Amino acid sequence: MEIMTPRGPALVQVDEAAEPRLLLVLTHGSAGGVDAPDLLAVRDAALGVGATVARVSQAFRVAGARAPGSAARQDEAWEAVLGEVRAGWPGLPLVQGGRSNGARVACRTAAAVGAAAVVALAFPLHPPGKPERSRAEELRGAGVDVLVVNGDRDPFGVPDPADCARLVVLPGEGHDLKRDPARVGEVVARWIGGYAAVRRRPPGGRAGAAR
Repeated sequence: MEIMTPRGPALVQVDEAAEPRLLLVLTHGSAGGVDAPDLLAVRDAALGVGATVARVSQAFRVAGARAPGSAARQDEAWEAVLGEVRAGWPGLPLVQGGRSNGARVACRTAAAVGAAAVVALAFPLHPPGKPERSRAEELRGAGVDVLVVNGDRDPFGVPDPADCARLVVLPGEGHDLKRDPARVGEVVARWIGGYAAVRRRPPGGRAGAAR
C-alpha cells in the first residue's frame, strides 16, 4: 500500500500472521531495499512467532534517492508512515527496526511512535575508518530496549554492549549480513517474542483480540 508522507509517498508491504500477537515494522538502508536477505529472513522468522510484518520503502527511496538527506525530515516521514500502519493493527505491541540507516531512524523515532522495542540490524556505529564519528548516542537515546545484530567484519563498526539491551555479533558477517541470513532471523524472532501480546481464548469461544 502507498502512504503519503510530508516527503512524498512511501510504500508498505505487509505479511500478516495467522493470529497476530505483535506488529513488526522494518525498513532498509540508505541505498538498499526491503528485499535485502536479512530483512526477508527476519520477516520469515517473525511470522513464525506471531508477528505481522510490514516492510517499508521510505519516501526518499521511492523517489529514487540513495541517501535520506536530513535526519529530521526522514524521521518526520517515518512517523507519518507509522501512524498509518499502526492504525491498521490497533492494540498490537509495536517493534520497529531496520538495517543500517533504517536501524538509525528506528532508534531515533522509537519513543515518538510508541514502539516497545527496536531491532537494529548492522547498526552503522561510525563511517568506515572514522571511529571518532560515533553514532552510539542514537542507540542510547532510543528510550526503549534495542537489539543490535552486527557482523564482526562490519567496516561501520560494532556497538558497545553497554549501549543496547542486547548485542549479538555474528562471526564472519559483514555489513550486509548475507552470509547466514537465517541466523539473523532466528536471533530476532527469539528476542521479539518477549514483546508479543498474550492472546486469551475465552471459554467455548475463539481467541480474542491481542491485549
